[in-house]
Amino acid sequence: MTVAPTREDPFARRMSEVVGGPVGRHARPHRWWVPVRILLSLFAVGFALAVVQHEPCLKTSWSSDQARYAKGCYSDVPYLYTGRGFAEGLWPYADSEGRYQVMEYPVGISYLAWGAAKLTQLEPIGPPMVQRSLGDAGQLWSLPGMTEEVNKYFLVTALLLCLFGLGATWFLAGTHRGRPWDALYFVLSPCLLATGLINWDLMAVALVAGALWAWSRDRPLLAGVLIGLGAATKLYPLFLLGPILVVAWRRRQLGAFGLAAGGTSIAWVVANLPAWLTGPEQWQFFWRFNSDRGADLGSLWLVLQDAGHSVAPDTINTWSWALFGVICLAVAVLGLRAPVPPRVAQLAFLVVAGFLLVNKVYSPQYVLWLLPLAVLARPRWRDLLVWQAGELVYLVGVWTYLGGWLEPASGETASAYHLAIWVRVAAQLYLVAVVVRDVVRPEHDPVRGERSGLSVS
Repeated sequence: MTVAPTREDPFARRMSEVVGGPVGRHARPHRWWVPVRILLSLFAVGFALAVVQHEPCLKTSWSSDQARYAKGCYSDVPYLYTGRGFAEGLWPYADSEGRYQVMEYPVGISYLAWGAAKLTQLEPIGPPMVQRSLGDAGQLWSLPGMTEEVNKYFLVTALLLCLFGLGATWFLAGTHRGRPWDALYFVLSPCLLATGLINWDLMAVALVAGALWAWSRDRPLLAGVLIGLGAATKLYPLFLLGPILVVAWRRRQLGAFGLAAGGTSIAWVVANLPAWLTGPEQWQFFWRFNSDRGADLGSLWLVLQDAGHSVAPDTINTWSWALFGVICLAVAVLGLRAPVPPRVAQLAFLVVAGFLLVNKVYSPQYVLWLLPLAVLARPRWRDLLVWQAGELVYLVGVWTYLGGWLEPASGETASAYHLAIWVRVAAQLYLVAVVVRDVVRPEHDPVRGERSGLSVS
């Protein structure tokens, strides 16, 4: 039996009154418009709106602060097309002899960005590759036709990310049997609309959703493979192994954890092998870049630094990883001492949320990391909207800050941006507290409340 949100979610039930109230007990489902097809269609429409929302940046060649920040259409994608050698057709791990900075992302994103460039260049708009390679790399964007080609690259990338988003929607709809509508919280997320095209993070989101789906279907090896591919795209999917270990320990399924861990290791090595074989020095750049990076956007370390406390990158590295270790230990204890084995999504949400809170960078699009975990951990409109309201406050704050509209005459960092960071942290901690409550008191868990025999996911 499919669980209807308007029946079980008090907020959804109240909101449904404007369209006639909750679905009736004798309502008959449509033969073709089943929940999954509705969800996929809604995602496609929402993502199309996200692309349209970037029109101001497309029209202004991504150079106007009034467009990028005032209208919130900033994206890393177009700048890296010309800034990392993709416009010249270079492999991301080729040695450009200093002409371009090496791609500062894990291999999965590098492969996707390179593949999108190849698709874009099937019918290039800009000048021939020879002409591009002879000029100044910094002036590449100004060559005839390159603005149009950069915009085309962005749209090609958006199409690829849309496919990953559709995959994430499909996986989330199938993770909890009988609860496909839980994916609706993902599909209609305002944060998905606002941040889905800032970077390539939706690729990792789809792999995380797939891993949770595979684990819920008792396919630990596949779950591990997807985690490994996710970790080769963004590091955070690797953190799912800890929650899986706790749940497997509670359920005496350590063999399943072994399969997941083995699949993760093999998939990560295989994914990284082409990059390492073709450019070992370039492959290492991601790790050096993140190690040397100082306090950056959205982090509490930046607030501390702006308050006048100079903190070296090595010090931040040590403390952030130490604090994250404490958080992981606390989540493990919580999972091991819970009255019933918690769900993997619940523990994974707590681990990733803890990582983001103590990390030295908390970019706007990192909300996407939490989104699939949050909608599975706490599928309730009220709690998710409270959390996402805090994220939207931060988005307004960071775009205003980057646009230079929060800088007072003294030149000191505006406290309004720090306030936006604290609002975001408070909203995230609220959702963390609710999920912890659900683990400690399982009768409050919306998923377990409906299906006490639910398989762990």
